[in-house]
Amino acid sequence: MPGLGTIINVLFIVIGGTVGVLSGSRLKERTRETLLLANAVAVLFIGIGGALQQMFVMGADGKLETAGTMMLIGSLAIGAVIGEWIDLEARIERFGEWLKARTGNSEDAGFVNAFVTASLTVCIGAMAVVGSIEDGAAADHSILFAKAVLDLIIIMVMAASLGKGCIFSAIPVGLFQGTVTALAVLIRPYITDAAMSNLSLVGSVLIFCVGVNLFWGKKIRVANLLPALVVAVLWSVAA
Repeated sequence: MPGLGTIINVLFIVIGGTVGVLSGSRLKERTRETLLLANAVAVLFIGIGGALQQMFVMGADGKLETAGTMMLIGSLAIGAVIGEWIDLEARIERFGEWLKARTGNSEDAGFVNAFVTASLTVCIGAMAVVGSIEDGAAADHSILFAKAVLDLIIIMVMAASLGKGCIFSAIPVGLFQGTVTALAVLIRPYITDAAMSNLSLVGSVLIFCVGVNLFWGKKIRVANLLPALVVAVLWSVAA
């Protein structure tokens, strides 16, 4: 059944977020702060690890070489210009404000931040794209099932420290992965090994940026860098 992987992924995010909120409400403020910083460090290293895995390759002489540097700089620069022009960050935040009002969470000051931060963490990455394509084109749910388990843990920890806004990250995940699944046959020819490598590198850098915001407060408008993912894929086609 095409789409089953996304359905399970969304369900696991809701479960993880709910468990996180219920357990987090029983923790002391100091414990929640420490948990948030620990989660920030984990997200930072997930981003660093993914980026380094794509940037460092073994050369013919057996020495490590760097790859994708110009693609990374170009994708982020072009993506930033497009993202700031569209102002994706503001649009996502407005959607978060709408959700906050519609779900009866108007008194929750941290709802929008939790929603945006969690959404960016679980939406960005190669697993979401490749898993959704495999789900739609071949009815292979294995990648999204694995992602669902990872997202459950990540959102559970985030929700314990940031709050119930994290639960609603299931909505953009469902919309994004569902759309990719529906367009899988059209998209698949463009997701080559080179495109995947570019997507993984830029996506990992964006995840690192999410970690920076978690640890030091909002320093980077990560949502306005999201077009860099599209630029990275197009870069591989043009190369």
